[in-house]
Amino acid sequence: MVTQTAPQSSSQGAQGPAEPSARQVAGRRWRSARGVVAALLAMVVVAVILAALRPSTSPDALDPTSPKPDGSRALVEILRQHGTQVTVARHANDAVDQARPDTVIVVTRTERLTNEDLVLLSNVQANLLLVTPTSFALADLAPRVREDVPGPTEADAPGCSLQAATLAGAVTLHEAMTYEVTGPGTQCYGTKYGGARLVQVQNGANTVTVLGSKGPLTNRRLTEEGNAALSMNLAAGSGSSVVWLIPDLPKTGSGAGQKSLGDLLPFGTKLFFLELIVAVLLVALWRARRLGPVVAEALPVVVRSAETVEGRARLYRAGHARDRASDALRSGARERLVPLLGLPRSHAQDPSAAQEIVTAVARRTPYDEPYVGAALYGPQPVDDAGLIALSDVLDDLERQVRQS
Repeated sequence: MVTQTAPQSSSQGAQGPAEPSARQVAGRRWRSARGVVAALLAMVVVAVILAALRPSTSPDALDPTSPKPDGSRALVEILRQHGTQVTVARHANDAVDQARPDTVIVVTRTERLTNEDLVLLSNVQANLLLVTPTSFALADLAPRVREDVPGPTEADAPGCSLQAATLAGAVTLHEAMTYEVTGPGTQCYGTKYGGARLVQVQNGANTVTVLGSKGPLTNRRLTEEGNAALSMNLAAGSGSSVVWLIPDLPKTGSGAGQKSLGDLLPFGTKLFFLELIVAVLLVALWRARRLGPVVAEALPVVVRSAETVEGRARLYRAGHARDRASDALRSGARERLVPLLGLPRSHAQDPSAAQEIVTAVARRTPYDEPYVGAALYGPQPVDDAGLIALSDVLDDLERQVRQS
């Protein structure tokens, strides 16, 4: 077994090559890792930019009385000007009390609804418009609708037969969630990935519409594309009155604020993690291209063969690799026995020559062929004691062949 290369010539001096300094080692490590560091810094910068560009949800978001950019006062005023009665409710029980069969209840800020509120809304005899509902609200109010991944934000055609969408045409749904419907239902503004940003299903005698974006209802986005038409058509529907439910913050301990981990993550954070996965894959591919053939290098020190054997044996033992250890012992024994038996060296690892080797060894030793065959080609030992016993048997076979 070759465990080392030839020693360095004496012309290099007794001291050998100079060891690299700490600065040189640090420089080599920095040059090898600077690409990964640059990629991580770029992702951090992008994450900061996304967090800065996306404001957090304010308390006035979708508030029908708020004139702020994320409020919905403009839409409510337009509905009233067109003869639709709009009632603002701050509690679910107030919304249920004021609802009639021809009423559309616009349900916003569903993260503030308690279990009792969701039960009330699920039993109300009125149509529902759910605006970016949480997964808990979907499970109670639209059981056949499932959340999908966030969809693109560009303006898109309806692609469905829903009258409210076809009359509005293309709309701009900013930061929109997509949904899937299991069973009968209408899906509009679909994406190439399979989800839809507006779905409508029947829940008994009532119609439940799920909108994956609050942008069309806000003062800021109301004038973009067909957002105003879509919002008016969905909110007013075929009814003559609208109950706009924007729940107040519930009292502590009332069981509100139920959100899954996906609901708690902002849209920009989801994009950041998606970008992080893509960046890691690109870095892995970039580093994989740098792999080349194995290069043989001179060992810096002389290693005794006995130490190499002992170290390899300890690795086998630590990994409980008795199968590989026994194969190595038997392979080495056959390699040494074949020349002593006058057989070609290629027979040592040739399965078709196993019987010939076993017969030749049995003739030179007092053991029969089954015993020799089990030693040279038998199953792996079941424990370490069996592996040691196999090593002793192979040594005995080799010794007797040499002495015969």
